[in-house]
Amino acid sequence: MTNKSALPVAPEKEEAMTRQIYLDNAATTKVLPAVVYEMLPYYTEGYGNPSSLYTFGQQARTALTNARERIARHLNAREQDLYFTSGGTESDNWALKETAFAYADKGKHIITSAIEHHAITHSCEWLKKHGFEITYLKVDEFGLIDPAVFEAAIRPDTTLASIIFANNEIGTIQPIKELAAIAHAHGLVFHTDAVQALANVRIDVADLDVDMLSASAHKFHGPKGIGFLYIRKGIKTRSFMDGGAQERKRRAGTENVPSIMGMAKALDICMDLFDERMELETRLRELLINRILAEVPYSRLNGHRSERLPGNTNFSFEFVEGESLLLTLEQKGILASSGSACASGSLDPSHVLLAIGLPHEIAHGSLRLTIGEDITTDDINFTVDTIKEVVSRLRAMSPLYEDFIAGKKPVSAVSHAHTLEH
Repeated sequence: MTNKSALPVAPEKEEAMTRQIYLDNAATTKVLPAVVYEMLPYYTEGYGNPSSLYTFGQQARTALTNARERIARHLNAREQDLYFTSGGTESDNWALKETAFAYADKGKHIITSAIEHHAITHSCEWLKKHGFEITYLKVDEFGLIDPAVFEAAIRPDTTLASIIFANNEIGTIQPIKELAAIAHAHGLVFHTDAVQALANVRIDVADLDVDMLSASAHKFHGPKGIGFLYIRKGIKTRSFMDGGAQERKRRAGTENVPSIMGMAKALDICMDLFDERMELETRLRELLINRILAEVPYSRLNGHRSERLPGNTNFSFEFVEGESLLLTLEQKGILASSGSACASGSLDPSHVLLAIGLPHEIAHGSLRLTIGEDITTDDINFTVDTIKEVVSRLRAMSPLYEDFIAGKKPVSAVSHAHTLEH
């Protein structure tokens, strides 16, 4: 892995003796050296508490204001509408739980989708235990929500809708602007989890007209443990954490100034180089998808073919167990995932893959490969060649595949031919 202070298009690099290809950027990204450099002074020199009245503390307050303004510019948001949190999970919990209770006198029905991140689905489960009703919208086979289905789900007692901007597993991007417009036409508050989308999709909160938006720095080369929640002026939501008067009395706790400065710097870098990054990632994504579908039999691309994040790919391989595939790829120096990092301890198949219609046995054979700026054409070709070899070897050990080859078991609907038709 290279040691860059910014994110230029990566040159082709020679294969090293010990090769490591990191293809799990949806789980987390490396912190850029320039980001670390931005953070360091606030640990050792300007370490004052922003709430302190003396000059030393107010210098930290000034830095905090500067970071808030920089982040707001990238979103076309008002800086006073950004509230710093510990990351996407806290932001999602705050947006759902406290907003639901703030509007509970008008109704207790909430709409979300079947493919949300667990920070949303688990918050909904919590709300259900506290008297709220939840509608989980179905998605089509590509993970898209039909706006007409969304509108049909709205009831007189619906107060809040939360729809993920871009799915963390299959990369499908939702029609957020259209969904927000429908929500507002019916008087709903509209939240979107943009943790995967920010810095990978241009986001203008004024144009999208969303009421709340969650983000997390470690998804775009910032530090872990820091994020924000955008709350449009006029939206009611209760304070999520009690204590001090920080974040305009809405989120208590001394602000994490070094990490906030790092988040602002990371977003500055990513957005300054946005076009170059997206061109590179899209080109490599298409190479990866085209080669896998053409060269690995009985493979399927999960998610929408074009309405997806530039660096996201997600495949299912019949007659292959996902965990074995991941571990074998790691031995070859390829780091990937079978889905959300937050659910990696679970043996159950991905709820996202089940929601798009995959049977359990196919969902278990999934592989998520998410591309970053350090990845090269050579890396992608090596990865595909390795996947071909590993999948072939694992299938050779599969009694199910042996039965299929012998004609004793029909191929499932998720076939190579079926995939290529889409």
